[in-house]
Amino acid sequence: MLGQSITRNSLLLALFAVCTTALIAGTYLFTKDTIAQQKRLAEERALLEIVPRSRHDNSMLDDTIAVGPQDAGLGLLEDKHIYIARQAGKAIAVIIPVVAPDGYSGDIELIVGINRDGTIAGVRALSHRETPGLGDAVDIKKSDWVLGFEGRSLTNPDLNGWAVKKDKGVFDQFTGATITPRAVVAATLRALQFAEANRKTLFADHKPTPAGGDS
Repeated sequence: MLGQSITRNSLLLALFAVCTTALIAGTYLFTKDTIAQQKRLAEERALLEIVPRSRHDNSMLDDTIAVGPQDAGLGLLEDKHIYIARQAGKAIAVIIPVVAPDGYSGDIELIVGINRDGTIAGVRALSHRETPGLGDAVDIKKSDWVLGFEGRSLTNPDLNGWAVKKDKGVFDQFTGATITPRAVVAATLRALQFAEANRKTLFADHKPTPAGGDS
């Protein structure tokens, strides 16, 4: 009787495991497209905060250049994409991922939008672990500090000015926190320098395809 009971319980457990696995697999299959679509929409919203839809007529999510750890200056830990905004085939801005590795609590992942004329369209923090109430002011939801980068360039200010005021630069630091803004300022500068060094590639225009076939 004991052996029959053990066998029966083992079969029930095995059946339960099979049913649970099937349920999880089925749920994933039914929801993966929805999850992917929601992720895509979230990514698009972040990009549109920097380059609004009124400025471009392409899908930035589908017009990209691959970058990764091999690209000096960006500090990336994994493969990412640069997003390109175009109007009538002309590249009007790019959005570049960059990592500030020297935040107070670790890496700060940013995206930096740079206009064709070399000015900054916008900066957003995608992820960070900075202290609430102090370093988390890099998050646009917490503070408008990052808006201070808009319109800046490699010549506005000059290289010496690309620092927080405590370091004789032009950018404000946070009350009681200097390390985080210092890291973000440095990372934003590196994104600008990367864009300038790779300008021909990043701002190459697309030629319209002639009607009736390929060129």
